[in-house]
Amino acid sequence: MKKTKIAMLALFFFSQLQATVTDSIPARMEDVSSVDGIMKAVYDVISGPAGEKRNWDRMRTLFVPDARMIATGKRPNGEVVKRTMSPEEYIANSGPFLESNGFFENEIGRKTEQYGNIVHVFSTYESRKTKKDEKPFMRGINSFQLWNDGKRWWVITILWESETKDNPIPEKYIGNTN
Repeated sequence: MKKTKIAMLALFFFSQLQATVTDSIPARMEDVSSVDGIMKAVYDVISGPAGEKRNWDRMRTLFVPDARMIATGKRPNGEVVKRTMSPEEYIANSGPFLESNGFFENEIGRKTEQYGNIVHVFSTYESRKTKKDEKPFMRGINSFQLWNDGKRWWVITILWESETKDNPIPEKYIGNTN
């Protein structure tokens, strides 16, 4: 019983500490006051030329403390896999690659559904290494789950899958925004 109470107390303390760390960095109101704002901010913060540091503190202000980022795909042997990360793990794992190689991801289509304070966005993207690249090296769909706490918008989850020859993006997800 004592161990359970201590574990619960530690869990509570850690969750409060994590929230405090996130809350101590002020969010830009233009980033979090609308669905369009938070979507634009996510794409903006991960994009930039080779050699440019990203504003990871800005990214941190977009996500709830227990948010998840989930990459999905298929291995060469056909196995379907996923990799679940916190925003901090994404920054640690993907940040150096994005900053050293250049990466520009932009939205080319959007489907939005809203019920009350929750929003689901299917956001179709194209990725390029430089803004001048004629063709993207990757396309796919980001599935965003967003929540408004009555004061601002938060990213709860981003789940994504890249386009493949066997799984092309349906036309209904390209060019449409709502």
